Amino acid sequence: MQTKDPTYRFLGTWRAGRRDWQLHAVSVFSLAVAFVCLATAMLVITNLAAVRDRWSRAGRATVYLKDDTTPDDVAALVKALEATSGVARVRFVSRENARDEIVSAGGDDALAALPAEAFPSSVELAFADSVDDQMLSVIALKLRALGSVDTVETYQRWTEKLSLFLEGGVTASIFLSLVVFGAVVSVVGSTMRLLLEQRKLEVEVLKLVGATSSFVSRPFVVEGAVQGIAGAAAAILMLGILYSIVRGRFDEQLGTLLGVRPTFLPLSGMAVMVAVGGLLGASAAWLSLRKAVRI
Repeated sequence: MQTKDPTYRFLGTWRAGRRDWQLHAVSVFSLAVAFVCLATAMLVITNLAAVRDRWSRAGRATVYLKDDTTPDDVAALVKALEATSGVARVRFVSRENARDEIVSAGGDDALAALPAEAFPSSVELAFADSVDDQMLSVIALKLRALGSVDTVETYQRWTEKLSLFLEGGVTASIFLSLVVFGAVVSVVGSTMRLLLEQRKLEVEVLKLVGATSSFVSRPFVVEGAVQGIAGAAAAILMLGILYSIVRGRFDEQLGTLLGVRPTFLPLSGMAVMVAVGGLLGASAAWLSLRKAVRI
């Protein structure tokens, strides 16, 4: 015998789920805790990638001079660098200027007590956007061959370190994704089985009047999807609040040094996380009920 109004039966089962809002709330909170870990990792990766990209395009280098470099040698080097293709700006920093800049930036009494001779003189270079990493390496190699040059810092090694750190962050995010997947399957599956047990009588009545197993499971699958979506959205909301607190305390001088400001997750990333939460929730509910209602 088939029921006459499938829509009525579906809505009735859905309204039954509303009575278990405490159980749903606990489930959503558990999912939010799992998703916030993944969202935090994504946020860290997003900002690290911005720093890496900014530093890889920094186009700057510092040429440290030897102690016995004469003013004539410095003038000749500066003139040659200004005439070099791709060099946008050349700035000579004397020992005295280097000491004043470091002391004023650090505010360390021990550094302030050091004489100017303890600080190396240098030439700071800024390159045009057309200068890529390969050209920068060639220029640095030529500069290192000069007799008045002690060493050349291109900051590429910091970019490489950030890249390695970023790769580690991506690996950690993949691991966290697996953890989140397991958490969603466990939490949503347990919740759906508990709800099914609480509505056992109602489900048996629906089966007696002709409802198929697929039809009986459908409201639970929808509830699982809603739980996944709500958990992911709650995680983004919590992370946004934490981000606002941290962003308000972010040092502007640090931002100037890094060349970037903290950014939140892009809209596309948030949308994908919410969609994945819904898909995982629905899948976990369907898998947990497959044997229980014999889909």
